[in-house]
Amino acid sequence: MKLMILTKHKLIVMACCALTAVLTLIVSLGSYGRAVEASTEEKKVPIYSVDRKEKVVSISFDAAWGNEQTGTLLDILDKYKVKSTFFLVGQWVDKYPDDVRAISEAGHDIGNHSNTHAHLPQLDGSGIEDELESCNRKIEEITGKCPTLFRPPYGDYNNAVVDSTNGLDMYCVQWSIDSLDWKNPSPQAMVERIKSKLCPGSIILMHNGAENTPEALPMIIEMIKSEGYKIVPISQILLKGDYETDVQGKMKAVSEASSGD
Repeated sequence: MKLMILTKHKLIVMACCALTAVLTLIVSLGSYGRAVEASTEEKKVPIYSVDRKEKVVSISFDAAWGNEQTGTLLDILDKYKVKSTFFLVGQWVDKYPDDVRAISEAGHDIGNHSNTHAHLPQLDGSGIEDELESCNRKIEEITGKCPTLFRPPYGDYNNAVVDSTNGLDMYCVQWSIDSLDWKNPSPQAMVERIKSKLCPGSIILMHNGAENTPEALPMIIEMIKSEGYKIVPISQILLKGDYETDVQGKMKAVSEASSGD
């Protein structure tokens, strides 16, 4: 039988290997603990739709780049006596103050869409707040009203974005129906897409610079009304009082909260 003779050198090597294994295990357990902690952190969800029994929906427009269609869209909304919500980027406000004023004077909601259309989750808390507050100031200087609605650029958010929005006494609002107008589908395709997803409390996303939006908007409004729905600004579709959002982002009343009409 062959005997293993443990020299001092071998003992040192074995001890080092054992120590390395123990340290690796400790690091792994620490990482696992952090992973479990991160996974159990509550994910905060913006408002994508509203729990409403009444057949009410909202149409919203994001304005970040061009401005060729804003006047046309306002004329269409006025013709159909529909009030909507426009989410404006601060840099857009800088370029088109007259249109900001026209939107407000026509009775539409004006929401905040950040100051520079940045990916907000890439910023820290102070950076997020600066994006929101800078845009708010620009809108308030023109309209005399400070926005209470905020839509994250690209629909991109994390807990810090939601917390910063709520900390400014604003609602973080996304959408439940994307018209996909930014992909330039046909007007009829937009109508059919929205109709297939329409339900009480829906929030519809459109843009002020998409190619077929002006042609599609009258058809969309007529379809929504023919289905028995009333179109209101987002400020009027949101619930009043305390609320919570479920995992799908549906805004639901809690405590004594009641729905606004």
